[in-house]
Amino acid sequence: MRSRLPVLLAAIAVTLVAVVVGWRTYQQQPGAEPAPAPPSAGPEPTSSPSTTATPTPADLPPSPREDACSRLSYSDAVAPTTSPRTVPCDSEHTSVTFAVGELDTVVGGHLVTVDSERVRDQVARACPDLFGDHVGGTLEQRRLSVLRPVGFTPTVEQSDRGATWFRCDVVAVARRTTLATLDSRLAGVLGTDVGRARYGLCATAGPGNTGFGTVICSGAHSWRAVRTVTFGSDAYPGIDTVREAGTRPCRAAGRAASGDALDFRWGYEWPTAEQWREGRTYGICWVPA
Repeated sequence: MRSRLPVLLAAIAVTLVAVVVGWRTYQQQPGAEPAPAPPSAGPEPTSSPSTTATPTPADLPPSPREDACSRLSYSDAVAPTTSPRTVPCDSEHTSVTFAVGELDTVVGGHLVTVDSERVRDQVARACPDLFGDHVGGTLEQRRLSVLRPVGFTPTVEQSDRGATWFRCDVVAVARRTTLATLDSRLAGVLGTDVGRARYGLCATAGPGNTGFGTVICSGAHSWRAVRTVTFGSDAYPGIDTVREAGTRPCRAAGRAASGDALDFRWGYEWPTAEQWREGRTYGICWVPA
């Protein structure tokens, strides 16, 4: 089975590393469970161009369609393939297909299999790129939400029958390993105050506490994520650099949220080296909700 999209891994596997309350500082080692490492990819499987008859349109498995709604579980969302299982969008659903595209499975005149690294990387790039155009908002607003893109390809059996599509869905992580029920339409949702409030990134306890866990802001919560800390480096800058980078901006965010220059709380969560490799290349500032 192929690895999951890095952007979803980064959203689900968060590691809390520091919190400051007032002018007192509390620190701890990363405490959240690390995301499982993706399986190592072996040599890219290839095959010679097929000499079998080209499937007729009637033989092809049905392609997904944009704006279709599905009722997926969390395990469905992190799998590389999924059954269509579409439902009416005015009924309960947990994913919306926002893009459908064509796979490029020919390299140097040879076909590569649908579960090859080449195809897997193609989908992993395309869905995040298309995601922003669909849900709207700025890059920071998308990072401060629980909405995430996930991508699917045909199964090997479907590919052998001629399927060449890939599918991009948007899901919302309500809490660890649980997806939220979605509104019927999510186009441009993060460009609105209402959408950002509903699908914002919040937490059940103050950072540094054992009860800390990220949740959707429309559910019960006591802390919320208010800004990100970005880094101007492709390579991981090192733990000292990422840890220090958030002190000033996150303290300022806590002061602004409180309105009291002397009595305020804030938290800073910086990326670990493992999270950085998975695509989480920014820190998060937290304040009491």
